[in-house]
Formats: sequence, structure tokens, C-alpha cells
Amino acid sequence: MSLDNAALTIFGDSISGNCLKVKFTADLLGLPYDWVEISVLAKETRTAEFLGLNPAGQVPVVRLADSSVLAQSNAIILHLAEGSNLIPASAYDRALMYQWLFWEQYSHEPAIAVLRFQRLYLQTPDSEIAPALIEKSEKALTLMQNHLAAREYFAGDALTLADIALVAYTRFAHDAKLDLARWPAVKAWVRRIENDLNIEHAGG
Repeated sequence: MSLDNAALTIFGDSISGNCLKVKFTADLLGLPYDWVEISVLAKETRTAEFLGLNPAGQVPVVRLADSSVLAQSNAIILHLAEGSNLIPASAYDRALMYQWLFWEQYSHEPAIAVLRFQRLYLQTPDSEIAPALIEKSEKALTLMQNHLAAREYFAGDALTLADIALVAYTRFAHDAKLDLARWPAVKAWVRRIENDLNIEHAGG
């Protein structure tokens, strides 16, 4: 891990949707940054150097121009997007964005991201995966499907941080053996947000 003097340094793992949220937001806003790759699988978040940066031992972490440090993906993207149109001007739409940001970390990421990690990176046999984890993942996608059935974005009528946060792991649902064809509104939304972010379409 190297520390430098960039205005913004992102310490993240490229396989992590939580880290990619920060990258997507910085890229969309045109914020220059240095990316420092930190491998969770190689336990680089457990080194003394990294723990000195973030005692919680988690990525992403950013170091700002004044050398202050901020952790937690949704807190980071909120800070980076302050004053931009990624945060709705309408009080209600802004609250709706927060609602989905909170839900993403409490109900979505602990299901889909965990299932993806077990199946893709740990190669856990299906017989050893808790059925409740699969059920929770499917319920999360169904809730998203219902919300998106008559709208294009999660909060208001334009791209917000809610979409960026939720797309980060949803676009990799196929890695968790979740076929988005079962949730067509979600699949269409993923493609729409990938286009808005100008990022390559994930498979599946």
C-alpha cells in the first residue's frame, strides 16, 4: 500500500461493489484520484499499515486533499457528490435516495454481495449455502422489481446516488447465480445505469 499526495486517494478492492461505487461516482463527477488496490482475499485490509488508515479493516477508504480519512462506501459517495445533481434538490426525493442507500447496506448488500462472494470467490458448494441467504437475495431483487415496474430510477426521475449504490452489486447478480431475466425491470434498469455511468455491461 502506498500513500501519495493526490487530492483524492481511493483505497479499494476492484472485486468489491462497495469500492466500485466510489470509483463510479468519482469518474462520473470528473474527480481526479489515485486508486490504491487493496486485496481483501489477500488479507491486505488486516495489515498494520491499513489498520492505521481504517481501524475497522474495511474497504473502501478515501484520503482527501486535507489528509482527512473517510470510510463506508455510502458516506464516501455522499461526500464526493455534495452539491451535485446526484443528490436530489427535492427534499422528498433526497429522503427517498437516503431510504434506498440505507436499505442497500442493510438488506441488499448483505444478501447479494455475500451470496456472490460465497459462490464466485469461495466456491462454496450450493449444498453448504444457507437457503435463507438465497431467499433474502431473491426477495431483495423482487422488491427492486416492484419499485422499478413503473419508473426508470430509484429516486426522482434522474440518476442519483441510490442508483449508483444499488447497481454496484446488482450488475453482478449472475456471479451469485441469480438470473436477472427473472426480474426484467431490474435487468433493464441495470443496463440503463451502466449506460448512464458509461461503464462496460456486466455479463448475465
